Amino acid sequence: MSNNNQRVIVVDFGAQYGQLIARRVRDLHVYSELVPHDVNVQELRANPPAAIILSGGPASVYAEDAPALNPALLEMGVPVLGFCYGMQAMAQALGGEVAHTDIAEYGPAELTVLGNAVLTDAAPNSASHTSSHPTPHTASLLFCETPTTQTVWMSHRDSVGRLPKGFVATASTPTTPIAAMECASRKLYATQFHPEVHHTSYGNIMLAHFLFDVAKLEPNWTMSNIADATIAAVRKQVGTERVILGLSGGVDSSVVAALLAKAIGKQLTCVFVNHGLLRKGEPEEVEEIFAGANSNFDVDFVHVHAEEQFLAGLARIKEPERKRQIIGSTFWKVFFHEAEKIKQRTGEEVKYLAQGTIYPDVIESGVSRSGAVSAADGSAATGSKQAATIKSHHNLIPFPKGVHFDLIEPLRNLFKDEVRALGTSLGLPDSLVHRQPFPGPGLAVRIIGEVTFEKLQPLKDADAIVREEIDAYNETLFEQTGVRDSERAVWQYFAVLPDIRSVGVMGDERTYERPIILRAVESRDAMTADWARLPHELLARISSRIVAEVNGINRVAYDITSKPPGTIEWE
Repeated sequence: MSNNNQRVIVVDFGAQYGQLIARRVRDLHVYSELVPHDVNVQELRANPPAAIILSGGPASVYAEDAPALNPALLEMGVPVLGFCYGMQAMAQALGGEVAHTDIAEYGPAELTVLGNAVLTDAAPNSASHTSSHPTPHTASLLFCETPTTQTVWMSHRDSVGRLPKGFVATASTPTTPIAAMECASRKLYATQFHPEVHHTSYGNIMLAHFLFDVAKLEPNWTMSNIADATIAAVRKQVGTERVILGLSGGVDSSVVAALLAKAIGKQLTCVFVNHGLLRKGEPEEVEEIFAGANSNFDVDFVHVHAEEQFLAGLARIKEPERKRQIIGSTFWKVFFHEAEKIKQRTGEEVKYLAQGTIYPDVIESGVSRSGAVSAADGSAATGSKQAATIKSHHNLIPFPKGVHFDLIEPLRNLFKDEVRALGTSLGLPDSLVHRQPFPGPGLAVRIIGEVTFEKLQPLKDADAIVREEIDAYNETLFEQTGVRDSERAVWQYFAVLPDIRSVGVMGDERTYERPIILRAVESRDAMTADWARLPHELLARISSRIVAEVNGINRVAYDITSKPPGTIEWE
C-alpha cells in the first residue's frame, strides 16, 4: 500500500494533462497525488515522496506571472521527471537557458533518441517491465526498450536552448535539438514532449522505466491493497462510534456503503432517501443489494419513501436551477430528520457522516479537510490551487443548527475508474458499478417544465426501453472489440420528456400527446461529447417500442447536438 517510499507527487503547473499524469502513474500500480507548484517543500521533507513529476503548463517561463519551480524540489534527493514546461522550469532553475523560438511544435513529432537506445520489438505504450537495468548499449534508462525513431506528442513554443551543468541531451526532433535531457547521477530527467498522452507511442514504457528502474518503486497500488488499507483506517478512526451514510444508489455512495459495511458492519446506517426521481427499477435494486435476502452486506438499511414530499415541493416549479435547489434542500431535510430518529431509536449519538467524495472533487475544489479518512494511507489528499475556482466542493453540506458530524471520505484519493474497480472487488454487481452517469436531481432535470407524477411514469418507461436497447448494443460492441470502454461504445444515453405535445395518428385516430427525445453521446470525461452515430435499425427499434409500449407518447426524436455548444443533459 502507499507509504512514504511508495508515493509519487505530480507538481501541477496548470497543465491540461495534470490529472492524466497522476492517472497514468496509477495505471502502473503506483500511488500518485497532484499538488500545486508552490507546495510547501518543508512539509514534503517531513513526508518525502519517492519521486516527483513536473507537469507541463500553458505559460512561458519568461511570463511575469509564470508559476516558478522551487529549486528545493530538485534537491530533495529523490528522482524527478519533468514534462514540457516542467523540463523548461527544471533547466532554468539549474542554470540552463530556455530559448524563445519562431517555430512551435504542436501535435505529433518524430523523435530521435540519442545514444542508440534500440529494441525495436517493444510494444507501443506497453506497461510491461522486463528488466531492472538497461541493456549495455543503452545510454538512457528512460528510453531503454524503445526504438531510435518514434512518434511523440509535442505542445510548445519555447524549448531548452542550453543544458544545465551536468546534463546531457538524450533525444531531439527536427525543430527541437534538446527534446529530452537528463543528469543520471542526480536522477533528474526531462522531456519536451508528453509521455502521458497516448499519442506518444512509447510513453508508458518511459514512465515505467522512471518509476521502476530509476525510482525503484514497487507496483503495489492494487484494489485489494486499497480495500484492506482503507478498511483498517476506517476501523481505527471510527472505533465503536456510529456512522450514517446518505445512500443515493449512485456508484460513489454505493461503493462507500460496501466498503464501510466490510469495515464496521452494523455500526453503519445507510439512509436511502427515495425521492421518486430515480430510473425505473433502481430503488428496488438498491434495497435488494444492501438489504435483500441474498445481500452480502450486513448493515442497518433505512428506505425512506419521500416521493410525495419531493413532488409537493416541486409543484409548479419550472426553472431547472430552482428544481435542483429544492431537491437538494429537501433531501438533506429528510436525511437529517432520519438521523435524529436513529439517535432516538438506538439511544446512541451518530458521530460520523460518510460521503462519496472522490479525488477529482478534491482537486477541482482545492480543499483538504482534516478528519477525513483517505483510501490509501490515512493521509489527506491534496488538491490543486490552479483548479480551486472550478467549483465548490459538491459534498460540502451546511449542517442545520444543532447538528454536526465528523466526516469520513474513504474514496477521496481515488479516481472514478478506481472507484468502479474497487466496487467490483467488494462484490457490487456490474449493473450498479458500471451504471452510466446520472444527475443528482434525477429525472426532474430530464422533464422539461413542471415535474408531476403523470409525466414521471411515461419518462421512466421510455427511459427503461432506451437503456435496455443501448445496453444490448454496447454489449455487442464489447463482444466484437473485447474492450468494455471502446470509443465506439455509447457513454451516456437516456430519454427526455419535453413540455410540448404533437399531433400523431395511432389506430386510425388522431392523437395529441407528448414526444420523447432520445439523447445518446460518446465521451470520455463529460468535458466534451459528441452525439452517438447509432445504427438506423437500432433507432427504429427504440422508436417503435416507445410508441407502442409507453402510454401518452406518440413521437420519438433524436438529439444530434454535440457538447459544446449543447450540454449532455437538457437542464
